[in-house]
Amino acid sequence: MTIKQLIQLEDQATEVWVISPELYYDVDNADFSEMVTVNLGQKTKYKYIIPASKDIHKNLDIYSKKYQMSEDEINQTFLILPESDYLPFLMETGIYNGNGADCVACVAPSSEDVNDVIRLSNEKSKMMATQFKAIWAKYKRTKI
Repeated sequence: MTIKQLIQLEDQATEVWVISPELYYDVDNADFSEMVTVNLGQKTKYKYIIPASKDIHKNLDIYSKKYQMSEDEINQTFLILPESDYLPFLMETGIYNGNGADCVACVAPSSEDVNDVIRLSNEKSKMMATQFKAIWAKYKRTKI
């Protein structure tokens, strides 16, 4: 499925449930944020599950301002989970050549045998590799 097809699907929905680690599409992607604005105006109901990460509150503030939502509306729309409870919603992620300039990250459903794999951008791939190395070093206490 392409992003364009996904936008068409969401545009026709009356209710949308989103599980998002960053709220990227809703706050930073112009096509999606325009569609969310229109959908909210047409009374499409949105519900989000997001992790209680250190960066999510900044994007939640951007979301509330962008879509002119009150604190009460935000509280009704968003469920902020401890990161440990958020884990079941993660996709299987592979990072290839994480130490190299040609780093590539891909995601796919973690428990289905399907051919649908999403290749992430170079920037996102490098960011994920950096985070992977930092977490590895923090808990294994060795560098990769």
